[in-house]
Amino acid sequence: MRAVARNESSPATASTSASSSRTAPPPLPGFDSIPSALDAIRRGEMVVVLDDENRENEGDLIGAADLVTPESIAFMVRYTSGVVCVGMRGADLDRLALPLMVNSRENEEKMLTAFTVTVDAREGITTGISAVERARTIQALADPATTAADFRRPGHIFPIRARPGGVLERRGHTEAGVDLARLAGCSPAGALCEIVEDDGSMARGPSLQRFAKRWNLKCITIADLVRYRETMGV
Repeated sequence: MRAVARNESSPATASTSASSSRTAPPPLPGFDSIPSALDAIRRGEMVVVLDDENRENEGDLIGAADLVTPESIAFMVRYTSGVVCVGMRGADLDRLALPLMVNSRENEEKMLTAFTVTVDAREGITTGISAVERARTIQALADPATTAADFRRPGHIFPIRARPGGVLERRGHTEAGVDLARLAGCSPAGALCEIVEDDGSMARGPSLQRFAKRWNLKCITIADLVRYRETMGV
């Protein structure tokens, strides 16, 4: 996965100086630190992110949407459910005219995940399902210069509307993806998908840590991301 320079004009920049005198809290035992995960994301790598055991108790592969490659999406699809999503800010989804799949009152999904209509990029796309074309769509979603006319609906990528307060408002993978991308200095959109076992069941707990170790990926928790944001004021 490619290495990239940090975007110094990103939304994270203003808060960096304000938090520079603070010390990041240590991670939970057995997990990597949030700063190390942010470094990995800046390099275009995926990280493994676990939510709370009393929530979904699942782990997602998450990476900055603007830095995905066909190779990283192929890896993601191979080891996950294959339903590749992009957590995004409401303002960006409004700019792209991507409404919710169902309104909030009709949302019966267990975690009230705010899926929008699905999309494919309009240019350079055939069926939209290949890793190459899914990566192109994800990159287009993260590009602030794109407009609603740059996408076809429905498609093969699932945008999700993140809560404005990020993980401080909702401790979900959607919000973690947006927060991690933003804090890494990337476009505030995170590509994400749930990791599964070889038998198709959800990967959980120690299995997710073993997966991260096998592929040399950083492994973090949303609980630590919440503490990091609260401690660092970001």
